[in-house]
Amino acid sequence: MPDNTPVIAQSVGIPDEIAIAAVPDDPRVWVPQAPNVWFRPLMLNTVTGQWCNLLKVTASGIVSRHRHPGAVFGYVIEGRWHYYEHDWIAEAGHFVYEPPGEIHTLAVPEDCDHMVTFFNITGAMVYVDENGAQTGYEDVFTKIEMARAHYASVGLDGYLEPLIR
Repeated sequence: MPDNTPVIAQSVGIPDEIAIAAVPDDPRVWVPQAPNVWFRPLMLNTVTGQWCNLLKVTASGIVSRHRHPGAVFGYVIEGRWHYYEHDWIAEAGHFVYEPPGEIHTLAVPEDCDHMVTFFNITGAMVYVDENGAQTGYEDVFTKIEMARAHYASVGLDGYLEPLIR
């Protein structure tokens, strides 16, 4: 009788896969980004400039006006949000695609005080003013910097390292 045991392929020099609980039990895992805004890094790829994270907002109002040079993919886990530039509302269970280059103003509606959304971003997030002029930016490296500093300050040294590719 032949042995039908599958052969396990070995990958040499490739970082380990990531399989973690996306929504953490420990509130220290959420990195403060702005008043009432946090992110939870899931994967930070320094080779391609990609990062995946959860964005959590705990108040209604404008979160940011920005654009991305690359496409962005999102999935709403809790709550709802919208862009002032469009007539749709992204609610729990909705998938969102953002085309490269589009300026949009992310806001949580007045009747909602909490949202959590998964975002997959490649490239920068460029913050702009009402005239479209750049006021700041984030990329995979600034996200790593913010997260590393936060985790060191709350006693989670080394927490971020397995998430960096």
